[in-house]
Amino acid sequence: MSKRDPFLDVVRVLAIVLVVFQHWLVPVLGWTGTELTTGNAYATPGWWVLTWVGQVMPLVFFAGGAANLLSLRAHRGRGGPDRDWLSSRVHRLAIPMLPLIAVWLVLPHLLITLGVPQQPLNIGSAVVGQLLWFMAVYLAAILATPLMIKAQERYGLRVFAALAGAALLVDVIRFAGFGMAGFLNAVFVWLAVHQLGFHYANTPPSMRGAAAMAFGGFGLTALMVTFGPYPLSMVGMPGAPVSNAGPPTACLIALGLGQIGVVLLARPLIRSLVARPAAARALTWVGARSMSLYLWHMSAMVAVAGVWTVGFGYTTPDPGSFAWFAVLPLWIGSSAAVLYGLLRAFGRVEANAPSPLLVQPPMPQVVAGTALIAAGTLGIAATGFAPGTALVSTGAAIWGAVVLSGLLAVRYRLPAISVVGQS
Repeated sequence: MSKRDPFLDVVRVLAIVLVVFQHWLVPVLGWTGTELTTGNAYATPGWWVLTWVGQVMPLVFFAGGAANLLSLRAHRGRGGPDRDWLSSRVHRLAIPMLPLIAVWLVLPHLLITLGVPQQPLNIGSAVVGQLLWFMAVYLAAILATPLMIKAQERYGLRVFAALAGAALLVDVIRFAGFGMAGFLNAVFVWLAVHQLGFHYANTPPSMRGAAAMAFGGFGLTALMVTFGPYPLSMVGMPGAPVSNAGPPTACLIALGLGQIGVVLLARPLIRSLVARPAAARALTWVGARSMSLYLWHMSAMVAVAGVWTVGFGYTTPDPGSFAWFAVLPLWIGSSAAVLYGLLRAFGRVEANAPSPLLVQPPMPQVVAGTALIAAGTLGIAATGFAPGTALVSTGAAIWGAVVLSGLLAVRYRLPAISVVGQS
């Protein structure tokens, strides 16, 4: 398999859409007149099972791993050096972050000036910034791709087994009382699932193999939450002492196996659907803006939540109640409408990004720039854009923006501002 696989495009887009829908589904909000109260709909008894479907980050890393291998293999086949591939991949991920950083560096201060209460603004600014954890980890996965492909070629699935084993060992240490060790699994867990994408790109499993992955993965997940220290929910829950997602646990590797098996079973159906012209056009439009879709969807929800709760005093009905289901389409529809407007305004930055120059920066600069972008975005994810943490969050955001702009100025014969403003 060496050509682009439309199945992977569908999996990636559908996974991101599910992430968006889940993030819009879970907020339980109230307004006391002075403060915004928050909760999580998944805390409703029995709703943890929805997280086994809604936590689809394993699918994102799986599809990304397969696409990265196919892309790098095709690039090498044309005689291109790994440096150019890495630079181009980072460029595709970095450009969409520029407008988000530019807007959210200014927006909280502007809204405070206009009289928006500080506390709900801090919450909104924090959740928007937290999304950038994915960008930091995925940049690290891209940086590791050439080395991990070499390991895959030599050792095959033993690389996945080693990463999964390391993730389990980290969990043992974490649950023994060394909680900070769990953050190592931001590397081991997601690289393990990324490695499964390599295996698919090299040797797509049969329907029988896909079924075995589906039953085995979900069965193993059930065993881990039943007999192990892992919570039932695959996302973080308010007040829970342990989360499977932040930082990730090895349970997400098992869940990923199950989810990958399911989508592989659906691969013939997915390929037949994407062969239809209307579906292909929709996939192309969304795929060209997939990172913008991910980056801006919480901004859309924050805007809707601010108007509904702070503006009109809206309180979320009890999740699962008749009123909750009645309001849900309007809530999702309002967020989708705002997101569409944001994509129209900022999605073109990603969709119309100029092609890279033939002359690329040297490899050390590409690696250093990628590492700096990852560190800057991780800083924003940790602190958010809230003015209350201005020295840390704004400093990290400005650093990330400067690094991105500096790389873009090197990569293109245009000032970085021209890239952002292109229509």
